[in-house]
Parts: sequence; C-alpha cells; structure tokens
Amino acid sequence: MFESLTQRLSGTVERLRGRGRLTESNISEAVREVRIALLEADVALPVVQALIQRIKVRALGQEVMRSLSPGQVLVKIVRDELALVMGSQAAELNLNVPAPAVILMAGLQGAGKTTTVAKLAKHLKDKRKKKVMVVSADVYRPAAIEQLQTLAGQVGAVFFPSQASQKPEAIVRAAIDEARKTFADVLIVDTAGRTSIDDAMMAEIKALHAAVNPVETLFVVDSMTGQDAAVTAKHFGEALPLTGVVLTKTDGDARGGAALSVRYITGKPIKFVGVGEKPDGLDVFHPDRAAGRILDMGDVLSLVEQVEAQVDQDKAKKLAEKVAKGKKFDLNDMRDQLEQMQNMGGLSGLMDKLPGVGQLPEHVKQQVTGKEVPRMIAVINSMTKKERRNPDLLNGSRRARVARGSGQTPADVNKVLKQYQQMEKMMGKLGRGGMKGMMRGLSGMMGGRGGLPFR
Repeated sequence: MFESLTQRLSGTVERLRGRGRLTESNISEAVREVRIALLEADVALPVVQALIQRIKVRALGQEVMRSLSPGQVLVKIVRDELALVMGSQAAELNLNVPAPAVILMAGLQGAGKTTTVAKLAKHLKDKRKKKVMVVSADVYRPAAIEQLQTLAGQVGAVFFPSQASQKPEAIVRAAIDEARKTFADVLIVDTAGRTSIDDAMMAEIKALHAAVNPVETLFVVDSMTGQDAAVTAKHFGEALPLTGVVLTKTDGDARGGAALSVRYITGKPIKFVGVGEKPDGLDVFHPDRAAGRILDMGDVLSLVEQVEAQVDQDKAKKLAEKVAKGKKFDLNDMRDQLEQMQNMGGLSGLMDKLPGVGQLPEHVKQQVTGKEVPRMIAVINSMTKKERRNPDLLNGSRRARVARGSGQTPADVNKVLKQYQQMEKMMGKLGRGGMKGMMRGLSGMMGGRGGLPFR
C-alpha cells in the first residue's frame, strides 16, 4: 500500500529536507506537488482539499519560518497532517464488557469478510489471549458456512454451526447462548453481503444489529476500490453505528487512497488492514507509522514488532550462543536465517518498512521480486549435510551438481556462497565482540560489493 504515493512524495520531501531557507513560493510549489500526488493516489477530493489547506496554514506559519531547519519542520508537518487525517493513533477493539464480547462484521460481497473473521479470530487468540467463537449468519451465499468452518479449524477458533434454512437473528442468539455456556471471551459474527447497497440488505443487518447489540461493529471494505471504499463505508455508517473499518487486500493497493479517505469521510477509525490470504495477514493500523511509510521514512517500529512475533526465539538464542563461543557459522545456520526472513514476507515484505527505499533506483527495486530467498534456500537444500557443514568442500563439480539439483545456474550458486562468506565474516566479528566491525560487515554485505543474490 502507498507505493505510488511514496514514489511521488519522496522526491519532494528530499528536496525540502535539505533546504536551509524556505520561501512562500517554494512552499506553495511543494504543497502543489503533494496535492497532485494525493489526487493521483485516488484520495477523495474533500480529503485532499482539507489536508492541503491545513498543511499550507501550518507551513506558512511561524514554526517553519523561524526554524533553524525549516525543510525538516515542513516534512514533519506533512507527516503529522497525513497521520491526523488517518486518525493519529491506532484504535483498539473495545472488549471490556461481560463475556462474550460480540463483534459484528458487515460489508459488501467480495470484500473478504469471511477471511477477515478468521484472521481477526487468530489475532485475538494469539495477541490478546482470548477464547474466540465464530458463527456465520450468511444464509445466502453458497458454502459460506462451510468456508468459515474450514477457516475456523485452521486458526484454532471455536465454530458454532448454523444452517441456511435458519433466520440470521436466531443463529446469532443461539451462538451467544453457546458462547456463554462454554466461557468464550469473544463471538465474531460473519454476515451476508450483497453486490451493492440495497434496502433489503440494510433492513436485515439493522435488525440483526438490534437483536445482538454488538460491542464492535466493523465494516470490511476492499481497499482497491479507492475512494469508493470511503463512500460505501459512509453509507453503511449512516445505517449502522459502526465502531471501525477493516481495509482488506491492501497488498494489491499501490495507491492507498482508501486509507487516507476513510477516517475523514466516515469519522470511523481504520482498526485493521488485511494483507494476503494467510491467517496471520491482519495488522493493527497505525496512522502515524503509515504516514512515515508514505514519506519514505520507513516503519521500523512495525518491523521490530514483526521480528519479535515471527522470529523463532529458540533458534535465535542458539545461534547467538554458538557465535559467542566462537563456533563456525555454517550454511545450515544461513538457511535458518533465510527461512525466518521468508516467514516475515521475504525481502519484498521487509523492504517497504525500511527508510529510504523510495529513493532507490527503480531497476534496483525491480530486482526484489520475492523469489530471491526461496531460490537461495533451494540452493542450500541441494547440498549434502557434509557440504552445508563444510562449505570449503564445494569445488567446481560439486557446485555444478548443486546448480542442477536446485534448478539454478553455477553463477547463482557462487552468489549464494559469496553471500554466505560475508555473513560468516560478520558473525565472526560479532563473536569476537567487534560490534563496529560487524556493522561494517553488514554494510558491505547489503551494499554494492555483495548486491542482491539473484537478479
């Protein structure tokens, strides 16, 4: 999300950041560029107008003109205003009610409601340690109930069965009774969608809402519909007391117009963003971090949280102990590190959280396709156990065999081994306590000398 907006804004921001002196003329020019970038990102026009007006008023104020580094202050203003229009801070789910806390999911057909129910169940189970029950009140879409049952099994949520012949209100009332009996903390209700907003749909979901009185009513919307997502959310918000929005399919949305429009138009916070189809592909939405990513400042906090959540702590501890004892870092260790990187989304999944990526040349960014890490793992897997423990054994004929076994070229095998040598040197310096040397080694490995392993 936000890739196209970041590309347009990062150059403008970089020019501003270095300015020792700003004038009304070049501030107006920069604000005009920001306005064009927002419109191209499919941000709703009222949002663009309000945002630009606020930026212009603050930019021409005393805090910029009297600052020792006015360019940096102006960048901060743009970042603050982007965050403000998206809601400033992350909005938590309110589960501080007698159990079960009922969460009602609403939205159009095809927005990803059922998948989001399962993702939210996993999030609440893993992050907030809740016992979660899910139920489908979608009695129209064929196989909707069976789909939720399958997904519930995958994420470890309790599934409450329902039938297409039942009334939605009766289904949910029965589910609430069962949730109370089985001491479930949260009940998530999947509802029926339509291809467009109609009176029958609104009447049904209003009646369902009145019958179950949920503590949270979340509107699930496809972010790829751009500013239309905000308009649809507004229509639902007029019919239902929404407490928040979930944006889905954000990995396919390069513009980010929905994220920048929804809060302003609906007055409701974006609580989560969905990425991909995997059960763990649901993230809490942090407007301040998203604003940093838009301006190519990266999102190091989210990266740290991702590492803490997804890195195998036992493996990391064992590697640290091995390095500290001065033992050799081998290709088995490298494969473990690569597999953990792949679990976090590979190089492409990590890149958008790093500062300055928007300034990289386009041909460099295009090299990161998401296939690099799996190919490197395939190369290492094609080696024998003995070769992985002793990479010096890999002579020309062995490298040719590994290349054939992994479906790569001998040159690709050589690149993996070169990457390994750089990592091994870095680990050696870390083991000897040379933190400065390790940082130099890391810089060299990621820079021009090492380069990307597969192009």
